[in-house]
Amino acid sequence: MEDWTQTMGTGPLLGIAAVAVALILFLVIKVRLHAFLVLIVVSLLTAIATGLPLNALVNEVLVSSFGGTLGSVALLIGLGAIIGRLIESSGGARVIAEKMVAIFGEKRAAFALGLTSLILGFPIFFDAGLIVMLPIIFAVARRIGGRNLLLYGFSGAAAFSVMHVFLPPHPGPVAASDFFGANLGVVMLLGLVIAFPAWYLSGYLWGKFVNSRYPMIVPELFGAQDDDQPANPPKASTVIMILLLPLVLIFLNTGLSTLATAGVVDGDAVWVQALILIGTSPVALLITALVALLVLGKFRGENGSALEKLVEGTLGTVASVILITGAGGMFGGVLRASGIGDALSGTLADLGMPVIFAAYVIAVALRVAQGSATVALVTTAGLLAPAVTSGGYSVIDTAAITLAAAAGSVFASHVNDSGFWLVGRLMGMDVKTTLKTWTVQQAIESVVGFAIVLIVFAIF
Repeated sequence: MEDWTQTMGTGPLLGIAAVAVALILFLVIKVRLHAFLVLIVVSLLTAIATGLPLNALVNEVLVSSFGGTLGSVALLIGLGAIIGRLIESSGGARVIAEKMVAIFGEKRAAFALGLTSLILGFPIFFDAGLIVMLPIIFAVARRIGGRNLLLYGFSGAAAFSVMHVFLPPHPGPVAASDFFGANLGVVMLLGLVIAFPAWYLSGYLWGKFVNSRYPMIVPELFGAQDDDQPANPPKASTVIMILLLPLVLIFLNTGLSTLATAGVVDGDAVWVQALILIGTSPVALLITALVALLVLGKFRGENGSALEKLVEGTLGTVASVILITGAGGMFGGVLRASGIGDALSGTLADLGMPVIFAAYVIAVALRVAQGSATVALVTTAGLLAPAVTSGGYSVIDTAAITLAAAAGSVFASHVNDSGFWLVGRLMGMDVKTTLKTWTVQQAIESVVGFAIVLIVFAIF
């Protein structure tokens, strides 16, 4: 693969990508073939059609892309599912639901859940935060009753998405800031300005709208649930502390990493490295899962075999989500390896647009073409970095350009994005419904974010 060069032009490559996406939609929606099998088949056909070397196609492209996606999400989904299942089975989710409804009332519960998710989403990656929070989101939705999945589900999911796209320490904005030479503190402040209105319009208000158009019953997140709640549920404060534990640990990682970079603490010191280690997302969730097993299980009288069966059942029910997410990453990986993104970005770079518009448009095109928001953002930043760093832009303008690219990178999640499959499967939606609801939500989030960035860029 290192010596291989794509000889096709941008037009044929984009045509192949369009046909591949259409084939996925046809096989999943019309033929009703399982998405996991469809994504593998279409990935293989796309790789062959774009001329990828046959001797490297399986191991270096398909398996590598599948494994790369699973490496980043499987641990987070698995550990997050265990935490969520323990909160749910112990009665903790219902306790929190009752408390939130008592404090905020039924009419403001979805709004409150969204704000809570915004706070939790500050340090926690999108997929991990979503799967930990969903049991509580679903419990509140069930408590209020009715077919209200999209109102509550999107209020939470959009909040995690907004924080993941626009706010450091998430990898996309951090990497783009580095390429553009943007001040990370200014990027964070501007990201906070964007976060609330982007969530309110694309998550809360859009959730209310699509909920009225497509009313859906809240699904059983981890398989069949017992209606009978335990007689000794945990206190709301106990559940809140468990939810805050990964937040604190990940903040510890971020804070110490920043201090080490600034030279305030010795980054090579063993104690610093140890604390940074326990604050990495997989380790933080592992520690939280073990604490939850003790506090919500063992200390409440559950025996070891019952907890083992609970964990086993939880992992079994999320296995399909993990595999489909990995297969979605495989399809996106094939599109990237085929050179579609490089050809497209090179063509767009020659259009001569103002830099802030170019950052958004290129990121949008790359996102739609190959699926990965992080790849779209980093590729755009690498492409435009020389123009930005030599353009004499102010600190605020550079931060605005960075977040314009970030806004473009989230546009219209669809079948080549692993996050599309994650959200759809966790919320029990079919592909058509996910396209009509989540794909549009991501587009609204992108446009609103870019509009705010443009206003800041024009004023300052």
